[in-house]
Amino acid sequence: MELFCLSLGVFSRLDKVLVNNLLEKSMQSLQMKAEQLVEASWFGKFIIYVILFNALILGLQTSKSIDSETIALLDWFDRICLSIFVIEIGLKLVAYRGQFFKNGWNNFDFLIVAVSLIPASGDLAVLRALRILRLLRLVNAVPSMRRVVSGMLHSIPGVFSVGGLLAILFYIGAVMSTSLFGDKFPEWFGDIAKSMYTLFQIMTFESWSMGIVRPVMEVYPYSWLFFIPFIVLTSFTVLNLFIGIIIDAMNEAKEEETHAQAHEQSNYENINQMRTQMEQLQAKLDKILENQNRS
Repeated sequence: MELFCLSLGVFSRLDKVLVNNLLEKSMQSLQMKAEQLVEASWFGKFIIYVILFNALILGLQTSKSIDSETIALLDWFDRICLSIFVIEIGLKLVAYRGQFFKNGWNNFDFLIVAVSLIPASGDLAVLRALRILRLLRLVNAVPSMRRVVSGMLHSIPGVFSVGGLLAILFYIGAVMSTSLFGDKFPEWFGDIAKSMYTLFQIMTFESWSMGIVRPVMEVYPYSWLFFIPFIVLTSFTVLNLFIGIIIDAMNEAKEEETHAQAHEQSNYENINQMRTQMEQLQAKLDKILENQNRS
């Protein structure tokens, strides 16, 4: 009797091991298939087309000339698009699990889809207008757009530095122009604030010559000695620094993305290798357990 109970216990433990192994293998197989699906190029293109189609639908829904039947049809298409986005997020959660939320772009997509799922009725009716934010998912779906945005975000520290330099030049120019031209042209250079706004208009070339500089030169013939260097420093030099910083940051972002992709591919290959080895070990373990069951 004791031997029988002991045998039952052994078989029970073996069954639990086999069930756990089967569940683990099923989960690994499901995760691998989900990962292969979301990383397939056709899947990414399909999501891009769905995003563009959804943006077109949301634009058509703002038209006041369409009838109620068309509006109902557009709403139905909108729900289909949203369902596809939810399925996409679900597949990515299965494929990447906890790693999903370590990617900022994934968090961005998750937030946009989550906001779209909030019922837009009553006090929350304003959320219907936020549905167009789904179009921003195109930034993540298209690598070239993602690099542009990443480059802009990387360039923020440098842009702030150049912005500080530009603010210093504006303040110096405002103090000088207020002192030089404030008496005769108080509407443009009456105080620091007015002078800074006028100088900003000059920097953007909005009616700067005929509207501001030439009238000032009629009273102060040598005022071009102030305006020309200011335009050269602000419009050409400093603004080109902005562009240079952003382009440099975009190149750095592209290099980082290329390096990250290579690292990711290497990790993916290593994981596949480990999975193959684990499957081989699992097969050997299954054979051992099968032999023990037979004996």
